[in-house]
Amino acid sequence: MVRNLLQNNKIFIAGHKGMVGSALVRYLKKKNFKNFILVSRKQINLLDEDKVDKFIKKKKPQIIINCAGRVGGILANSTYPVEFLNENILIQLNLVNAAFKNKIEHFINLGSSCIYPKTSKQPIKEEYLLSNYLESTNEAYALAKIVGLKSCEFYNKQYKKSYFTLMPCNLYGPNDNFNLKNSHFIPALIKKVIKSNNKKNSKIEIWGTGKPKREVMYVEDLASAIYFCLKKKINKDKKFLKMIKQNSVINIGSGNEFTIKQFAKMICKITNKNENLVFNKNYPDGTMRKILDNKKILSLGWKPRVSLEEGLFETIEWYKENYL
Repeated sequence: MVRNLLQNNKIFIAGHKGMVGSALVRYLKKKNFKNFILVSRKQINLLDEDKVDKFIKKKKPQIIINCAGRVGGILANSTYPVEFLNENILIQLNLVNAAFKNKIEHFINLGSSCIYPKTSKQPIKEEYLLSNYLESTNEAYALAKIVGLKSCEFYNKQYKKSYFTLMPCNLYGPNDNFNLKNSHFIPALIKKVIKSNNKKNSKIEIWGTGKPKREVMYVEDLASAIYFCLKKKINKDKKFLKMIKQNSVINIGSGNEFTIKQFAKMICKITNKNENLVFNKNYPDGTMRKILDNKKILSLGWKPRVSLEEGLFETIEWYKENYL
């Protein structure tokens, strides 16, 4: 019953060409969903409020899932804070405002674990948001994403909507950004390891000390979580609706964490490369640890399926096929 309801709805996935958006499209297509609204940046400028509103009014989707946004690692965030702040705020507000104006019942927003306070207790609960200072290396992005999730929260409170934000841990997978100037650490490590060779003096430079711990999740697991929560909402699951009414943010994580150094060694092992790692301490480490408390989503019945070894292998193979 729920499956048929979903199949009969028009689903607008904003940012469908990015890592998360493309993974979600692939995941839903495997489940025989066909009623997508997918447009490129040339077709719709998400930074333009009027154009977004007119687009939603014309296309009339029943579901909007926001996978769009400007993303990047520490270097990109530090270099372009204005763009990270402005673009992410505009994209989120334009989409959620258009959803409300055009009476779209189902709106799913995506946040990021990096928007929690730098000194949060571990594991990080949803309630810890805004309880302390943000990490300075991605403050602009964090502030922007907080505006987006708070907008959903305020619409729920003021207009009795049921919009919600899923807060994933660090993601990786096919269609990731492998540009060393603005990528996250997993694709950066994969690219550096693969581009190195097996010579004795070959070195693999890693930014920072390698000591920070990170929780990562294969992007397909996030796609499955989005689908899972959408089913719960459309099926009017009482426990789920009560949960997002109390707090419109839900953490999505793998529950496992490793140091940057350990990730690098895993990638070296999978690719049969020498572990000649050099740590450049001139670059900041960022937050030393951030693992999400995902008890809420687990209590609903969802859990991640893809192991770290499997996910890294698939991502490495995708990189080889598309970049080598």
